[in-house]
Amino acid sequence: MYRILELLRRQEGFLSGEDIGRELSITRAAVWKGIKKLREEGYEIEAVTNRGYRLTNPETMYNKRELEQGLKTKTMGQSIYFYEETDTTNNRARELALEGAPEGTLVVAEKQTAGRGRRGKVWESPLGTGIWMSLVLRPQIMPVEASVLTLLCGLATAEAIEAETGLSAGIKWPNDILINGKKAVGILTEMDCEMSEVHFVIPGIGINVNTTSFPPEIADIATSLYLECGKTVSRRLERLEEHYETFLRTGSFTAMLEDYRKHCITLGKEVHVLGREPFFAEALDITPEGELLVRRADNGKEEVVF
Repeated sequence: MYRILELLRRQEGFLSGEDIGRELSITRAAVWKGIKKLREEGYEIEAVTNRGYRLTNPETMYNKRELEQGLKTKTMGQSIYFYEETDTTNNRARELALEGAPEGTLVVAEKQTAGRGRRGKVWESPLGTGIWMSLVLRPQIMPVEASVLTLLCGLATAEAIEAETGLSAGIKWPNDILINGKKAVGILTEMDCEMSEVHFVIPGIGINVNTTSFPPEIADIATSLYLECGKTVSRRLERLEEHYETFLRTGSFTAMLEDYRKHCITLGKEVHVLGREPFFAEALDITPEGELLVRRADNGKEEVVF
């Protein structure tokens, strides 16, 4: 079946069943069975009498095999769990991590039924339109150092979006990515640790890729790559491994800090800092530890926000 797929990939136009059979030394009936199975997996294959078969929209195909074929990483995604539907990929990744899943295990879903964002907010994750994914990371770091992984994922995602679409992606510290002022990406990072040891970290990343519309209550604040660039976008994005390896090798976020600052749209703006005593402040800088340095509006003092 997959040998048929590779032949169709290489063919710009139609490829006859006879030519496929001759190339693979199989019967016309076997060709048809293979085409049928590929369609059942979601591949769009056009069939025209006297012309043959043609693979349509291969760049938008999204399944376990396509992810495996598209990745060029050494660790990230070398073990992939693909779900047509699940509550959240973070939940599945956590279960796998507790069972001993290795570093870089990738969990992907076509649809999430209980996607969530920061502070318990609902994250819409409809079928077949976005990237809903979680990774199992096992960095040998102190728990206090793990917060920068959210920033690292944000920078990697923003850079991947820019490379794929040409759009300008801004990071709203610490975990949202905005395009033209609207949210396109949310990142939710969870950790299992003891006082001095990280067992695993699970960054969950949700990207609105080919969403064509949003509910009225969020249409003014949410967007997708499709809505911003006007075309269907491939959902096979990758950029995280390079930054993660740099972080592990250097033990610091410093090497990526300047790039993060350039993408961070929070800097220079007024922010509302929540907590026991909420206050307004001006965002001044991002520290090497991933904290936000602010100047309070009420007393002019500078302090960091976690």
